[in-house]
Amino acid sequence: MGAWDIGPFGNDNAADFAGELDDTAPEQREDLVRAVFGTAVDEDGEFDELDAEDGDRIIAAAALVAAQCPGGTPIDTAYGPEQPLPLFGPETRRLAVTALTGVLSEDSELAELWDESDEGPAWRAEVKRLRAVLSAA
Repeated sequence: MGAWDIGPFGNDNAADFAGELDDTAPEQREDLVRAVFGTAVDEDGEFDELDAEDGDRIIAAAALVAAQCPGGTPIDTAYGPEQPLPLFGPETRRLAVTALTGVLSEDSELAELWDESDEGPAWRAEVKRLRAVLSAA
């Protein structure tokens, strides 16, 4: 796991996602974020098995959406996107909540990896905090 911090942009996959967002046309950035959330569920709305890379990207995308919500934390890291982001709508927030639930599920490789580390409880608390901010918005 290429992670150096439990924060949403504390890993290689999230930093790569930020670069991908910066390279995406402004009018397509929300679609990219929504597509990332879509990796958590299958066509029937059931949770898919999530690999660690998808989980990292979901958390990063959710942090960007949550940053626009009351109680959200601004993204202030060199590893986050540099380009402006759109104002995310309510449907994107709902998708983020669902995707974060998938990240925390027993079918998540990322959760399994974090649970094997000493930082697992702190990581879970951070993901749950993001989900709570998004749920309340």
